[in-house]
Amino acid sequence: MMVADLGPIDGSWELNITVTDLQVERTLRVTGDLHIGGVMLQLVEALDIALDWSDHALWWPEKNMWLGHSRSTLDQYGVQADARLQFTPMHKSLRVQLPDLQLLDLRVDCSVKVFSAVRQTCKELGIRNPEEMSFMRKMNKEELKRNLKKRTRDRETPTSQSNNHHHLSSNSIDGGLNTSSYSNRSPMSPSPQGTLLRTPGTPGSPYTPNMSSSSPYSTYNGTLSPGSMHSLSFEGCQDITLANSPQLPAKEALEMLYRPKSFSEKAYVNGAWLDSSRSLMEQGIRENDIILLKFKFYSFYDLNPKYDMVRINQIYEQARWSLMAEEIDCTEEEMMVFAALQVQIQMQVGVPQPDPENITPGQEDDDIDAALKDLQESLEGNSINSPGDITHIPELGDYVKFFKPKKFTLKNYKRYWCTFKDTHVSLYKSRDEASGPPVTRIDIRGCEANPDVNISARKYGIKLFVPSTDGGMTEVWLRFDSEQQYARWMAACKLASKGKTMADSTYESEVQSLSTFLTMQHPAPAPSITASQVDIQAENYVAPRFFRKLKSKQLVQRIMEAHANVKNMNLMESKMAFIKAWQALPEYGITYFIIRMSNSKKDELIGVAYNRIMRMDLQSGDSIKAWRYNVMKSWHVNWEVRHVVLDLEDEHVAFACHSADCKIVHEFIGGYIFLSMRSQDKNQSLNEELFHKLTGGWSS
Repeated sequence: MMVADLGPIDGSWELNITVTDLQVERTLRVTGDLHIGGVMLQLVEALDIALDWSDHALWWPEKNMWLGHSRSTLDQYGVQADARLQFTPMHKSLRVQLPDLQLLDLRVDCSVKVFSAVRQTCKELGIRNPEEMSFMRKMNKEELKRNLKKRTRDRETPTSQSNNHHHLSSNSIDGGLNTSSYSNRSPMSPSPQGTLLRTPGTPGSPYTPNMSSSSPYSTYNGTLSPGSMHSLSFEGCQDITLANSPQLPAKEALEMLYRPKSFSEKAYVNGAWLDSSRSLMEQGIRENDIILLKFKFYSFYDLNPKYDMVRINQIYEQARWSLMAEEIDCTEEEMMVFAALQVQIQMQVGVPQPDPENITPGQEDDDIDAALKDLQESLEGNSINSPGDITHIPELGDYVKFFKPKKFTLKNYKRYWCTFKDTHVSLYKSRDEASGPPVTRIDIRGCEANPDVNISARKYGIKLFVPSTDGGMTEVWLRFDSEQQYARWMAACKLASKGKTMADSTYESEVQSLSTFLTMQHPAPAPSITASQVDIQAENYVAPRFFRKLKSKQLVQRIMEAHANVKNMNLMESKMAFIKAWQALPEYGITYFIIRMSNSKKDELIGVAYNRIMRMDLQSGDSIKAWRYNVMKSWHVNWEVRHVVLDLEDEHVAFACHSADCKIVHEFIGGYIFLSMRSQDKNQSLNEELFHKLTGGWSS
């Protein structure tokens, strides 16, 4: 009787692997206990082609995962005979759009976590502090307008990640990381070398890549050569095309620019952020795709013109395009200042600039403040009591118009004598009655203070959203007679919102910053330039809604008048002034998400900022309640119901996110906690492990 040949009976089986860049397939005989490194070695020997295979790894398309641990076995990964693997380069050619909307062809590592890929990309571009940036997927305008709830829920998720979703994983500020080694530890730990000026690749370097600086995979199609990066200071390698961007980007990039028209649409945009804890390939990014590199966290560390020409320019450009796309709102006077600064920047690009080598850290801020100081009138004679007495907490006292808005009521302001001491505002019928009990007393700790200013109408107001005893926010409006009053009270409100008083060392600088920005909004007696000297196309400098409101000639005249106030600034001063003015806007640094509270049946808005989380009205954007990170004990994700959960000092908050994956919201919260832990010591390395502990959302 004939017996069929069943092959060797040793537990081995055949595994099919496609080599993607050669478009060939090989069949290997393997066993389940063979480790991944052995599989790749056996495959390379079977190919018998003299090539450098060091950038290749195994990818499992069906499971949407890299087999990245070379010591793990096929059995451990669950690879069986029916699996079809790919042997493919880890670095893929991608089109990366920078904040200035330039598109660069880059080789990006698609096998490592996005956080690492961003770090490597920023290193190549000469951008320090890459932890502030991340990748977004390119989404067309039609997709952004659709409700993203189903899209995010149905998004492909790797098996290895979904298996963790049954955990109720938690992150805590005060020791809840389940590892004592992270308690009270800066995410930028001291560098073993004791200096940032270190060659990339040096052991212990925070930016040490997993490849040689001469690797063909670490270059981009621009003028910056891979060998020009001699230290973390990036001196001598800041590409001029990245440090000074074209006034107008390519038409293709402009067509990709999304212009949200409501808070809902602003929230939908944030559903495009990629997960920092997963690789690009695992999130559907493929060869030649377009991805966006943007500043994700609005907490900028150590902006220094000596080292950060590219970084400062890209922050400026992201700020500029956020205004042009109307992602962030501003008044007409503020828009003219932003336009004037843009004109000055364009005029300064071709002019020799001060050598950044001669600028010491911090000096650039002094230079800007000195330049702006010339624009404003003297602020002497303010009403702060005992400014020289450091044992006495300063107090403000002014006649202020007060209004507490209610539904279906007219704006009926009443004039009171108001005092501001500690974190309390007290109202009296007159100054003579200030020694007695106040009409009302408001504790504004934890408040939201939004400017309500119109320079041309001489309107100087503050809209306060004050925490109330019922857990909500009470709205209070204050109106002042002068810019000086407004600047002093707004600075005091900003400090009080953080639980600080006017005795804080930053109070005077905050008053100065607010005053100079107001002064810049006043039109100069006469323009310093004329239309014949500079061709100003108004639509390139102002947001569309202003261009629809005013005629082009009117806008040009307004821009030229505003330019007279900034004509003496050099290039770097102009960019830094633009960034500071952007940071002073009410909506600055707030990332929106559409959410639904666990005990509610209606959609609301959550705003995540660098120091707080805000519950907001979806239609108006008004604050309903705010939670500061310093009162948050822990934050985690309940993966069973996909809720973000906040454990606060006096309450428990849980909500589902409808405009993005809940992991994105969790990552923003953990990311800002991570950035707040950076120390003043610049001799520190980037603690990637801690970042993932704080932002991952599940046990690792």
